[in-house]
Amino acid sequence: MTYRAPLAIMLALAMAACTSERAEPEPEPSPTATLGEAPDPEQSEGVSIIREDSDVAQEVIKLQPLNARISFDEGGSDLSDTAIAELEAVLETRQFEAGGPIVLSGHTDSKGTDAANMRAARNRAEAVRDWLVERNVPQSRITVIAIGEQNPARPNAKPDGSPDEEGRAFNRRVDVAIAVPAELALPDPEDETPTLVEQVSAED
Repeated sequence: MTYRAPLAIMLALAMAACTSERAEPEPEPSPTATLGEAPDPEQSEGVSIIREDSDVAQEVIKLQPLNARISFDEGGSDLSDTAIAELEAVLETRQFEAGGPIVLSGHTDSKGTDAANMRAARNRAEAVRDWLVERNVPQSRITVIAIGEQNPARPNAKPDGSPDEEGRAFNRRVDVAIAVPAELALPDPEDETPTLVEQVSAED
């Protein structure tokens, strides 16, 4: 019979349509880095670029010379707890850490002879020096000077001539002066004084 051929063709077309509807497209492969190959920074998430420390300019802090007083209020040349605390504070300063020269000036009150006061002043300054050297400060960095009673920080006597005990106690001391290396020193205000020409130009 002649109707069998068209029927077979229609069945074939229907089966082909069903097969194409059930077929799913294969997923595209995701890009992966080959073993030993660095990932592309543009395709990676969370990648940050950190500037090296060498690229950041460090600010230089300018310093004034340090002047500190080490107490010998009770007399003698032994370091008291107060004196040791004052010396420990000096060790924590930027001026000390900068490595400049240290000058230790020993002082006394006005009581006693000049010779005795000079010996006492030197003994006090050397006691401070020895304490610093014991803490690994190079002795070549330290200069010791005996001043004695010649440069009092406060009056040794009251206006009526009686002894000023508080003033005398304050004068028994060692002054610590630490210089600052030139590259760290603040400019001297006297160096910034305008010249006569600059002053006349400013007035015009």
